[in-house]
Amino acid sequence: MSKSAKNDWWRGAVIYQIYPRSYLDTNGDGIGDLKGITEKLEYIASLGVDGIWLSPFFTSPQKDFGYDISDYKDVDPQFGNLADFDALLAKAHSLGLKVIIDQVISHNSDQHPWFKESRNGRDNDKANWYIWADPKIDGTPPNNWQSVFGGSAWTYDIRRRQYYMHNFLTEQPDLNFHEPAVQDAVLNECRFWLDRGVDGFRLDTANYYFHDKQLRDNPAKIELGSFPEPYGMQDHIYDKNRPENIAFLKRLRGLLNEYGAMTVGEIGDRDIGVKLSAEYSSGGDKLHTTYNFRYLRITDLTAKAIRGAVEEFEKATKDGWASWAFSNHDVPRASSRMHTEKFGHDPGLSRMLTALLCSLRGTAFMYQGEELGLPEVEISFDQIQDPFGKFLYPHWAGRDGCRTPMPWDGAKDHAGFTAGKQPWLPIGKDHFPLAVAQQEKGADSTLNFTRNFMNWRKTRSELVSGEIEFHDTGDDKILGFTRRHNGQALYCLFNLSASGKTVAAPKNISGPPAFTAPQSGNEKNGKIELPPYGFFYANIK
Repeated sequence: MSKSAKNDWWRGAVIYQIYPRSYLDTNGDGIGDLKGITEKLEYIASLGVDGIWLSPFFTSPQKDFGYDISDYKDVDPQFGNLADFDALLAKAHSLGLKVIIDQVISHNSDQHPWFKESRNGRDNDKANWYIWADPKIDGTPPNNWQSVFGGSAWTYDIRRRQYYMHNFLTEQPDLNFHEPAVQDAVLNECRFWLDRGVDGFRLDTANYYFHDKQLRDNPAKIELGSFPEPYGMQDHIYDKNRPENIAFLKRLRGLLNEYGAMTVGEIGDRDIGVKLSAEYSSGGDKLHTTYNFRYLRITDLTAKAIRGAVEEFEKATKDGWASWAFSNHDVPRASSRMHTEKFGHDPGLSRMLTALLCSLRGTAFMYQGEELGLPEVEISFDQIQDPFGKFLYPHWAGRDGCRTPMPWDGAKDHAGFTAGKQPWLPIGKDHFPLAVAQQEKGADSTLNFTRNFMNWRKTRSELVSGEIEFHDTGDDKILGFTRRHNGQALYCLFNLSASGKTVAAPKNISGPPAFTAPQSGNEKNGKIELPPYGFFYANIK
């Protein structure tokens, strides 16, 4: 039996995502660093989470803030060095925290030595390591593929007199996974970090590895989304989600099995993300788990939206394992996105979202600041750092509003994030009273609620490992389901609205509520009364 077959800590775990640039700055340059994360590991452990996911900290020109890697095997100097990473890893493990790190292997930086060699000519060792194609006879790009970040997915290079493909920025050329040497090379980069002792990888854009070798045009998309940009006007059947992906994921799984490590794949697709998540995590020979953007795009929180994604996944696979997230570094914070006001904040909503996320069947990913209920920060045009935001402004100011620095003490300059110059992004004014030091003092704060809930969750195997069965409540703003494991059953009910609700109670409730908090519901005379954003947990026979 492989090591990975015995090491399933990730099933039902809660993993805390850290965006290193914005966690804690220890050297006064306005940018967070690895030493800052290490300094706060006791705090993270106090949340009751099982592990951390570190967004990229590798050597990079920072055109896309670390998702454009120029050296996979080193730490960017602004974050520290390899010794700092090793110290972080050792301390995390001593506190019982697993550590997974981003692996961005679908593309890298145009400053990576591989690309520098590849673009120098058509006959060198790495000539085919990237996706090169001749222009059409009129000099235009090879096909109609679009970049996620705007414009054509093709950029002409005068040295090779060819176009190269990039799903994202022009500075992020896509690797050619049809080339066996590329697969071998990226697996070797992964092995470097496995040898250092990481517990797994979060795989960025895990469905983007392969492209159609014939370079066929994508068809037009019939139903357009809310973003009026060209990328959303195509069905991306040829530039991602290719069937060849499966064989590579199996190769990658074989490497992870050698170390007993895990993978969680990010499935970036607006339409078939849940289906791919199920496909990529099934069979025990591909990814261990996956998460998609279904919940990350919710603005109207309904029972149908939550239930639909879980049931779609469960229907698509019998042995796959899902991961779910309401927030991350790429989308507006859920506390504002699901609020009635764009940059609003309701502590009750934040607490309910934490309880709901960690009650669903699957692995939960919590983004830094969710434990505080941080709202989205409004970013003015002159403050925008995100290249995607610059492209979409004024329709959307991009991802900076969720990436602002973590507030540690609202009584200090820059909320305690840095003792030096201005942070790389502004700290929201309403984040100061929500800082860690201020919430530590409040027994009913979102922070202390999170700790109490997580500690209780660890005692309920139903929420970690159990099956899930949804119930029809007759109200799309009331979500109900039962989690079952080893002969025990836990009834879970959530009010997804800012108004009080009443629902009929199951007849088989046994005993008092299983978990209580200031916004818990009450059962009386066969009915459950739920306050705004309330929840109710009860044992059932």
